[in-house]
Amino acid sequence: MAEQKDLDFTYTTIDEIFRLSMGETGDYSGAKYDGDFSMTLEEAQKAKHKFIADSLHITKGSKVLDMACGWAPFTRYITDERGAVSIGLTLSQGQADACQKNGYNVLVKDCRNVTPEDFGTFDAITCIGGLEHFCSVEEWQAGNQEKTYSDFFKTLYDLLPVGGRFYMQTMTFSKNMIPFEELDVNAEKDSAAYIMALMVKQFPGSWLPYGPEMVIKCAEPGFKLISKSSGRLDYIETIAQWRKKFRKFNLKKYWLYLSLIPKYFTDREFRHLVAIFRISPNRVCFEKEIMDHYRLVFEKV
Repeated sequence: MAEQKDLDFTYTTIDEIFRLSMGETGDYSGAKYDGDFSMTLEEAQKAKHKFIADSLHITKGSKVLDMACGWAPFTRYITDERGAVSIGLTLSQGQADACQKNGYNVLVKDCRNVTPEDFGTFDAITCIGGLEHFCSVEEWQAGNQEKTYSDFFKTLYDLLPVGGRFYMQTMTFSKNMIPFEELDVNAEKDSAAYIMALMVKQFPGSWLPYGPEMVIKCAEPGFKLISKSSGRLDYIETIAQWRKKFRKFNLKKYWLYLSLIPKYFTDREFRHLVAIFRISPNRVCFEKEIMDHYRLVFEKV
C-alpha cells in the first residue's frame, strides 16, 4: 500500500497551492456532470455529494466514516447539509492539518487498519478515490492484489451494520492498458508507455484494480452491489476545470510556484511531479481508455 511518505509526496506537496486554487475544502476527485457539461465544477461536485449521501441514506445524526477524505469536501457537505456526524481519515499530514484548521474531525490514519475499537461502528462509509492507493506495484506483482481488496472489505464489514452502505469511486485499468514491462519514463512523450510511467510517479506505492469486476468480486460475500456507473467522461471534464483553476493567477499561489524552483533543479522525482501537472497523465489515460473511473455503492448483507 502507499505509505504516508508516498501520499505526502503527492498531496502535502501541493496542499497550499491546491487550497488557493480550489478553496479550503476543494474536491480532488471526479465530479458528477452526467453529461451536462454546462454545469460549473462546483455544481458538479455538489451533485456528486448529493448522489453519495442519497445512495447511503445519510440523514441528520447519521454517523459517517469518510475514508481518504482529502480536504474534507464530502465531510463538509454531510455535516452542513445533512446534519450528519463525520470522522475523516487521510494519510496526508498536510490535508489533515488543513482540515483540522477548518474545524473538521480529520485524523492521519491508515484506512485499512480501522477497527470498531477505534471509533465504534458507522451508519455509512465512503472511500472516494482511496482504493487507488491500497495496492502497490510490488503487491500486485506478488499476486496479492485481490487479497488486499478482500481484506479491506472485511474491515468495512466489521464497521457497518447489516444493511449499512459503503460508497467508493476509483480509477481502474481499462481495455487499452499496456503491460507493466512497457512503462518507461524515457519513452516518447505522447506514448502510453510514458503516460503510464508518469502515473506511477504521480501515485507512488499505488496500483489500480483491473476493472470494477475485480472490486465487486472482492466485496463478496459480505456485500452486494447496489449501483455501478462510469465517471470517465466526467473525470475528463473535472481535470480540465482543475487545470484552469491551478493556472488562474493568485499572487500568493504564484509565489509558492516560484519557491519550488530550487527543488525542481535538485530533485529528479519532483521534476516528474511538475511534468505530471503539466500533462495531466490521468486525463490522457481516460481519453485513451487506458483507464476508466467507477462509482460503486455496496450494501452489507
